[in-house]
Amino acid sequence: MHDFGGFPEELYTLDYPAPGSPELAAEAAGLLNTAGLEAELDDHRPLDHGAWVPLRYLAPGAEVPVVQLSLPRPRTPEGLLAAGRALAPLRRSGVLILGSGGVVHNLRRLDWQDASAPQPWGLAFQAWVRGRLEAGDLEALADWRKAPGATESVPTSEHLDPLFVAVGAAGSVPEPVFEGWQLGSLSLESYLFA
Repeated sequence: MHDFGGFPEELYTLDYPAPGSPELAAEAAGLLNTAGLEAELDDHRPLDHGAWVPLRYLAPGAEVPVVQLSLPRPRTPEGLLAAGRALAPLRRSGVLILGSGGVVHNLRRLDWQDASAPQPWGLAFQAWVRGRLEAGDLEALADWRKAPGATESVPTSEHLDPLFVAVGAAGSVPEPVFEGWQLGSLSLESYLFA
């Protein structure tokens, strides 16, 4: 699914034909439902760019079965942490849980002139998030709207929300494995949960 607009035409021709796993999808839905979180299966929805963009680099041959979970509506950080905790048994059985998004993601504030220089508000917010993760302070992290630079860094939460699912599933402190920026207001910071 090419669920974005206004980008170069080449992006709309990309495909990532990974196989699915109905068994894993059913197991994930069962874990969520058992935890009191509503989950429905949809075997017709294609992968959106939040899944296929990172997977094109992690598994370029599209040989790994992929099950994509959509974010619920409405959602809260606490509910997303609970979803991650419900899915933790999958992780313990060897399933990679990938939370794809961005700590800072503001398309309205892209800087086309100085593409590599992050905005000060983005740096402040990213540092705040990293500090909460390193401290294991999930209560403060869930209250991210009060953080410095939050309004500019996260005008809508759909790119930050997957982090809460990953944190909930991991139950551990992450290790930053990559830090970078694009167009001043897109953080590429990535974390690994051991």
